[in-house]
Amino acid sequence: MSVTEGAVSSASSPSPPSSVKSPAPEPILGVFYHVQRTDKTWHVAEVIQKRENPESKKLEYYVHYKEFNRRMDEWVYPSRINVKQGPVEDNPKELESILETLDGRERKVTRNLKRKHDEINHVQKSYAEMDPTTAALEKEHEALTKIKYIDKIQIGKFEINTWYFSPYPEEYGKQPKLWVCEYCLKYMKFEKTYQKHLNECLWKQPPGNEIYRKGLCSVFEVNGGDHKLYCQNLCLLAKLFLDHKTLYFDVEPFLFYVLTEVDRHGAHIVGYFSKEKESPENNNVACILTLPPFQRKGYGKFLIAFSYELSKLEQCVGSPEKPLSDLGKLSYRSYWSWVLLDILKNAEGTVTIKDLRFVF
Repeated sequence: MSVTEGAVSSASSPSPPSSVKSPAPEPILGVFYHVQRTDKTWHVAEVIQKRENPESKKLEYYVHYKEFNRRMDEWVYPSRINVKQGPVEDNPKELESILETLDGRERKVTRNLKRKHDEINHVQKSYAEMDPTTAALEKEHEALTKIKYIDKIQIGKFEINTWYFSPYPEEYGKQPKLWVCEYCLKYMKFEKTYQKHLNECLWKQPPGNEIYRKGLCSVFEVNGGDHKLYCQNLCLLAKLFLDHKTLYFDVEPFLFYVLTEVDRHGAHIVGYFSKEKESPENNNVACILTLPPFQRKGYGKFLIAFSYELSKLEQCVGSPEKPLSDLGKLSYRSYWSWVLLDILKNAEGTVTIKDLRFVF
């Protein structure tokens, strides 16, 4: 009897099979882990949010890579987050502690190198490096635009990875991908709708007046008051690639200069800049953007040069609206380096700073 009871007792509480694995731990929101980027390198990143991807139906986590600009933020699958290793302690003062051990000239040189490194690699400033007002505004801006839901857009023949949050209407703003007409800039949630629109859209170029044409390049001047919807759509598109752009819907006080490449199918948008119709500070650029597929082809320099040519026609001294973004600074520095080197290359004899004042 005791044997039978023992057998029943043993059968009622079997040992778990050795092949059954415990579920993998999930990443915790607000915690730092090592995360693998698309280039297969591992970096410390903060897990900010999670979602079920509407297309793949798989769970994804939104991460911000420490020491990287926010345009590198992305949605990743759990397999790219090293949860097994555990959370990584966030230690933003590590560099400062190293600098504290240096003194005088060494410290100054190291800080200058860090500044140059940060500018070249687009490293975002910490709040401690900003003045109190800028830090407060930056915190508010980051809170409002912290999570980028739109990962990609399809515009013309290009599928482009986005960089930043853009305030598209709710039903569009949380889609992983949007389809955008390259002529009228209407945005759509589904490829089927997009293909139907392409067959029906009568636009083949931006609205407004064509004010420049040379070779394949063409520039259209679009009045925000006359073509409000197009300009609002242009601003929403641009915000996907500009961090601190705040102009979305109040487009009437602005003129937009849209650069296109022209072929037998139409005028395809390359980039643009906007400027106030009446600027007390004589700003000749409010926002400027070259779309990613057309970057590093000289179009940025062309847009900057075009803005200065307009200032010359208006007989005023113009400059871009401040502050410039990190890429904006690089673009303008590159432009003025190119201009000055071209002047020095073609100059005869000695050129002084005073001489340069009368060249422009």
